[in-house]
Amino acid sequence: MAKEIPTPSSPSMTARLGAEVFGTFLLVGGVIGTAYFSSANTGILGPALAVGLAVLAGAYAVGHISGAHFNPAVTIGAAVAGRFAWKDAPAYIAAQFVGGLLATSMLVLIGAFGPSGSLASAQEGGFFSTGWDALSPDGFGFVAVVVAELVLTAVLVIVILGVTDDRAFAGFAPLAIGMTLTVLHLVAIPVSNASFNPARSLATAVYGGPDALLQLWAFLVVPVVGAIVGAAIYRGVFAGKR
Repeated sequence: MAKEIPTPSSPSMTARLGAEVFGTFLLVGGVIGTAYFSSANTGILGPALAVGLAVLAGAYAVGHISGAHFNPAVTIGAAVAGRFAWKDAPAYIAAQFVGGLLATSMLVLIGAFGPSGSLASAQEGGFFSTGWDALSPDGFGFVAVVVAELVLTAVLVIVILGVTDDRAFAGFAPLAIGMTLTVLHLVAIPVSNASFNPARSLATAVYGGPDALLQLWAFLVVPVVGAIVGAAIYRGVFAGKR
């Protein structure tokens, strides 16, 4: 009698949520850590490359476990597009917020033992929080920030849905998504400090002071709206007939 070959079981919800915590930790820690410790030498190119590389590495590392969302807006966009179960969305979003907060908490701890005054200076400047007017690196206003965050999040979701479509070339999704995030950050860092991700914005705002917290609502809402728009466009224009 031939020996039965076991088939791999689907990852448990615990494993999937752990993967989302890890991946969001890697994403937020990578981009904010680079902005904090290295951007004085690299300019905006450093954080933009860091976020792309972090997502690329995270997607290859745990994408087969959780799908590598690492972003509440992406989770909601995937659900709107019919690629993800709505019932699992709240747990994924909670895990992403936890991962982001763990990352910035680690960076604050490192900064507390860094050069005198460096952490206080970073926090006085908003701790790399997203925002408009004084919190915008180049002083862009509210409307500019909303347009940038909404449109570029929609673009990100369209790319993600496209490269993970079953008609797409296999194996290249993490690379395409990472490169897209780098390009989008190069565009948006001067405008809004580049979010497209509510978990990233919450993670910095809690350490960024009153102004960052007052403006946080926009970065919890606008990327989600952008993700819904992107998912609707993909379903309406690009999705093949099933």
